[in-house]
Amino acid sequence: MARELEQLMVTVLYALPAIQKPIEVFVPKGATVRAAIERSRISEIYPEINLAVNKVGIFGELCSLDDTVHAADRIEIYRPLLIDPKDARRSNAHLNARRDPKRL
Repeated sequence: MARELEQLMVTVLYALPAIQKPIEVFVPKGATVRAAIERSRISEIYPEINLAVNKVGIFGELCSLDDTVHAADRIEIYRPLLIDPKDARRSNAHLNARRDPKRL
């Protein structure tokens, strides 16, 4: 019975460009990433969070909503990319080529 009552503290984080608000929550041992996010009630602060769309990770590593959390995990909810990384590199390459034609 003591095992059933064992609680783990985890941090749930959704970072915006100008602000980060980590929320520490206690979850039962064996809880999933989804359960920790729901318990944090972070979607009440950031209603744009949609777990069907946003990817999640633990300490910068992508994970599933069904993965089990461990004590002191930092669960991160990722925002969608504003621009595709490949498109950004192409755009930067074109800008650099205009500035310095010798770089081609």
